[in-house]
Amino acid sequence: MGAGLIWSGCNYYLENTNLQSDLVLVADNNTVSESTIGYQRADGPIALNFPDDYGPHPDYQTEWWYYTGNLETPEGRHFGYQLTFFRRALLPPIQRLTRSSNWSVEQVYMAHFALTDTASNQHHAYERLARGSAGIAGAQAEPYKVWLQDWRVEETGPDTYKLVASQDEITLSLTLNDLKGPVLHGVDGYSQKGPDPGNASYYYSQTRLDTEGILSINDKTYTVAGLSWKDHEYSTSALSEGQVGWDWFSIQLSDYSELMVFQLRREDGSIDHFSSGTLIDADGNLMHLGNLDFEIEVQDRWKSTQTGATYPIRWLLRVPKAGIQLELTPYIQDQEMKVSYIYWEGAVYVNGQKDNQPVTGNGYVELSGYAGSLSGEF
Repeated sequence: MGAGLIWSGCNYYLENTNLQSDLVLVADNNTVSESTIGYQRADGPIALNFPDDYGPHPDYQTEWWYYTGNLETPEGRHFGYQLTFFRRALLPPIQRLTRSSNWSVEQVYMAHFALTDTASNQHHAYERLARGSAGIAGAQAEPYKVWLQDWRVEETGPDTYKLVASQDEITLSLTLNDLKGPVLHGVDGYSQKGPDPGNASYYYSQTRLDTEGILSINDKTYTVAGLSWKDHEYSTSALSEGQVGWDWFSIQLSDYSELMVFQLRREDGSIDHFSSGTLIDADGNLMHLGNLDFEIEVQDRWKSTQTGATYPIRWLLRVPKAGIQLELTPYIQDQEMKVSYIYWEGAVYVNGQKDNQPVTGNGYVELSGYAGSLSGEF
């Protein structure tokens, strides 16, 4: 799923900053429309092709490239990080015209950068927005690159990427090695989120990115290593009637397997039957999970003193047919993203059993719709 479903932030900026007038002007005075008419839709399985589909899909209204990871120093100090890029089309393909100016824009980009510093019990979160023109922000397939100003991820060699982000006292510079290749969720990458045609996304992940590099914070520099996870989704869609948010989990286990599950929550408190997931074994074989194939039991809750939102904060996750029972606990409780849309996105550690053998691991959890319904946003 990923935070890419959160486009209230983009709407906020268009309504409340000077960028609104700039965007309307460079769109040749066409009104920036929230309608989905004229955009391509994810209305059924298609063949995903790599490296082409690493890049942008501008004829779909919404797209995101989503990186999270758990890192440690040689001494065992833990950090979690998030770097997410979102693309939003301003005009459907049929309304786009040839622009004479390099500053003209048809796409707007937003990015979130966050760092969890477990030892200091601190979570840092930042947000940027920029036009997808004049080289300020954008994405490309070959060589792969996605960027917003100096925040970027770019291909540096076969299955190897450089991730760089810096803000205030924090600098992150990492090398990511893809050990398994892209994993297609749903039906060959077609991930249905609701009953209506097009209420779906094309969705793949790179689930085991071996990671090493340098992290600087508060004038101290650390050598770090660990694992990262990448999600990439694109769609033209909205949450279905009655859906208010989602809980998304990505888990990397010590037996070299990975698990992704998400729950779509309904306003009556029930879980939507379009919730699903994927289990990836050590050899890269996939087990697709329907909503009845996994159970998520909330063990504890936490209330934000700053926003008043209450989130589930510890979970017991079971996949009975795979012999999986895992307890997920956040490294720190306050990993709330207090940006233009409020959500919780955080690093978790994992203990449990798989096939009657003990396993450990790390992961990331995203919780949306707890500080306000996301109905109508996707």
